[in-house]
Amino acid sequence: MPSSIQSRAYEPTPSRRVAFLGLGVMGYPMAGHLAAAGHTVTVYNRTDSKAIAWCDEFAQGQREHMAPTPREAAAGAELVFCCVGNDDDLRAVTLGHLQADGSRADDGAFAGMARGALFIDHTTASADVARELSAVAAARGLGFVDAPVSGGQAGAQNGALTIMCGGEPAAFDAMRPVALAYARAVTHLGASGAGQLAKMVNQIAIAGLVQGLAEAIAFGLKAGLDMNQVLDVIGKGAAQSWQMDNRGKTMVADRFDFGFAVDWMRKDLGLVLDEARRNGASLPVTALVDQFYADVQRAGGGRWDTSSLIRRLR
Repeated sequence: MPSSIQSRAYEPTPSRRVAFLGLGVMGYPMAGHLAAAGHTVTVYNRTDSKAIAWCDEFAQGQREHMAPTPREAAAGAELVFCCVGNDDDLRAVTLGHLQADGSRADDGAFAGMARGALFIDHTTASADVARELSAVAAARGLGFVDAPVSGGQAGAQNGALTIMCGGEPAAFDAMRPVALAYARAVTHLGASGAGQLAKMVNQIAIAGLVQGLAEAIAFGLKAGLDMNQVLDVIGKGAAQSWQMDNRGKTMVADRFDFGFAVDWMRKDLGLVLDEARRNGASLPVTALVDQFYADVQRAGGGRWDTSSLIRRLR
C-alpha cells in the first residue's frame, strides 16, 4: 500500500515526545511526517479505525501509539498538535467533551498535559476560541499557539504547508522546529488569534480568485476558445495564480472529486463573515461568493472541490 506522505528531507531537530489529535485528511499525513522526522508520536482520533490505520503505517502496528482520549494521548507529551473540525470540536478535545448535563468530562488534552507543555492548534477556527483557549492554557501553566494551515491535502502529504501562527513568541519558537516536519513556512504574526485572522485573509483572497477564474473559464468556453491552450498562455502573465495552475484545467474538464471541499470553505467563510461583522470590514465579494457556494451545496456539491464554482455558470 502506498504511503500517505511523500518522502522528503527533514530539518535536524531533537526527537520530541508529541501527540496529534485528529487524523482527518490533513492531520493523518501531518502526524505521519512527525513520526518520519523521528519524533515519538501518540495519536488520538474520534473513530479508532483511523488511529489503527495510522499506527499500522507509521508505528509498525504498535497500538501503544494510539490513545482512547485526548487526555491520555497528551499525557507526557511535550507538544500536543491538533487538527479538528470547528470551535466545538476544538473545545471538546482541549477541555473535555460535553456531557448530557452541560458539564465537561475530564478527558480533554489540557487535563493530561504537564505544566510547561505546549498545545498547537491547526484547526481553522475562530479568533475568539483561540483567545479563549489560550487564556485557559495560560492559567494551567501551558503554552498555546493558534496555527491554522494553508496548502490543502497535497501540502500536508508533501510536507509543504504554510502555517500562520498567533501566540507568545516563546511558544512559537518552541513549536516551529517541530512543525517544520510538515511545513515549508511557519510564521509568527502576533498575539493569540492572529493566526486565525491571517487564515481568514487567506480564505477571502481564495474565494475571490476562484470565482474570477470560474467566470474567465466559463466565458472562454462560451466564446469557443481552447481553454487549456488559453490557460497555458495567460498563466505566463499577470493572471497567473496557484488556483489557475492547479485548478484551471480540472475546471475545464469539469472534475471536482478532490481537494478542499465546498462544505469546509463555507465553514471558513462563515468565520470570516462573523469576524467582519464584529470588526466592521466590508466584504461584498466574499459574501456573494459564500452564497454561490451555498448554491453548489444545494446542487449536491458539498464535497466537491471549491473550484466547482464554475458549475453554476455552465
